[in-house]
Amino acid sequence: MESTDKINVEVAYALPDTQVIVTLEVEPRSTVEDAIIDSGILETFPEIDLKTNKVGIFGKLSKLGQTLRPGDRIEIYRPLIADPKEVRRQRAAQDKKNVKRPGTQAGQAS
Repeated sequence: MESTDKINVEVAYALPDTQVIVTLEVEPRSTVEDAIIDSGILETFPEIDLKTNKVGIFGKLSKLGQTLRPGDRIEIYRPLIADPKEVRRQRAAQDKKNVKRPGTQAGQAS
């Protein structure tokens, strides 16, 4: 006998100053995409484009067609503003400039 009890999941989306988590019940064979659509979050945030925004479950990338399990938290990710590798490179270059040379003290010309 197959159970038709619904399962609880969450859909989360965050902006720099706002975080929204929608809790909803979905059918047991629902997908990530089904839950996102059912949550109404696409109407609240029209900038979300499921063709370009990546999605995940508990921080792990997933596909829109992945079947959900009870308690899953679906996360919709915003595009990166800056490339993390480039930011690290720039920070390392700046740190290299700021390294004290041996034998010098603050306030002493080299």
